[in-house]
Amino acid sequence: MTDKAIAKKEKAIELLKEMDIYKPYIQGFRESDKVCFFENFGGYWLYQEPEIDKKRKEIEAKYKCLVYAVTHELTEFGECWSFLVVTDYKSEWKTLMYSEGDKHSAFAYVWNRDDDWCSEFGSITVQSFGGGIRRIA
Repeated sequence: MTDKAIAKKEKAIELLKEMDIYKPYIQGFRESDKVCFFENFGGYWLYQEPEIDKKRKEIEAKYKCLVYAVTHELTEFGECWSFLVVTDYKSEWKTLMYSEGDKHSAFAYVWNRDDDWCSEFGSITVQSFGGGIRRIA
């Protein structure tokens, strides 16, 4: 693992802790590179969803980022998977997340599974509760 990759992983762990993610999920990420996805606060290992895990790897390779958590939502405009990322540029890291209490505005790539053309990078807001997160905006 390169120094840059190690630094991205350390930043990701810092962000997971800031969101108060369930410690075993953080440990799985730290020790085995396992990414967790969340549905309405409930956490699941992403490798259990091979299509979505493949998409995570594509995003990481294409944009040289590190996905550290994912949320899944069914919206009126499609099925969305929000991949929270640490970018390749350390100068951007101070702006990857802003937290206020249990609300966190995080930088993410949102994949609209039903309409890929509508997929994009941007800030989303998640709420943390009971060791998990859910997207609220």
